[in-house]
Amino acid sequence: MSQKSLTKDLGGKLMSGWGYSESPLVDGDQIVCSPGGEKGTLAALDKKTGQVRWRSSGLGAAATYSSIVVADVGGVRHYVQVTKDGPAGFAPKDGKVLWHETVVDEWRTATIPTPIVHGDLVYVTAAYDDGCGLIKLTPDGRGGLKSEVVYAKQVIANKHGGGILVGDYVYGDSDGKGLTCQELTTGKVAWTADHRKLEQSSLVAAGGHLYCYGQRTGALVCVEATPRGYAETGRFTIPKQTTRRSPSGGIWTHPVIAEGKLFLRDQEILFCFDLRDARERGE
Repeated sequence: MSQKSLTKDLGGKLMSGWGYSESPLVDGDQIVCSPGGEKGTLAALDKKTGQVRWRSSGLGAAATYSSIVVADVGGVRHYVQVTKDGPAGFAPKDGKVLWHETVVDEWRTATIPTPIVHGDLVYVTAAYDDGCGLIKLTPDGRGGLKSEVVYAKQVIANKHGGGILVGDYVYGDSDGKGLTCQELTTGKVAWTADHRKLEQSSLVAAGGHLYCYGQRTGALVCVEATPRGYAETGRFTIPKQTTRRSPSGGIWTHPVIAEGKLFLRDQEILFCFDLRDARERGE
């Protein structure tokens, strides 16, 4: 078995003092991760041996807490990641930087949400006064890509729960404001539901609804995924919370829906709820 330390072996550097939380990407016969640092923000390792195949050339920014997304724009397949110096795209073959934008003046403290890729658009967001932004990508005719910032706004400034795209709208909790619905292409706000209605939450979408998992109480709130306005359709609270969590921590795991079942985790405790009605279950 081969092991690699992101810091000792790969010279990694994080943007702040918490530990790595990225989900590494398995792409064919290589594993891609974001150690950060001067040797190259991204690293590709051989899936079987763990040997380093490449480090990203042209960008040595510190790593964030985000995860890599695969994108294909006009036949140019590449990896998209948000770094301490802003979002960027990397060639899968050698890690070459294909595009890079700062979007905001500075990515502060902790950039956690994974970027949303929709066709030739890349949406990014983070809290700590960073806000959100949209980038448009265009093939340059030479096998590469050109990028431009469509907008940068203080609309959704998401800390932990992530943003999710349903149709033409992005939904996500905005730090200090509440759950927000924002039109992807224009950045315009359709509605905001403050924390008196819905606490800061992590999101997943299914069946035209948002399932919002509260980071403080463990309440699961079901909300219609519609730009028409905030419409809550149900809620319940997990029956038990962990005793292992730090008083300053929260329930930061994202809800998961698979095969009609909703999974909610709080540290070592995992709950599974059947979302199907009695007819679907054969009762």
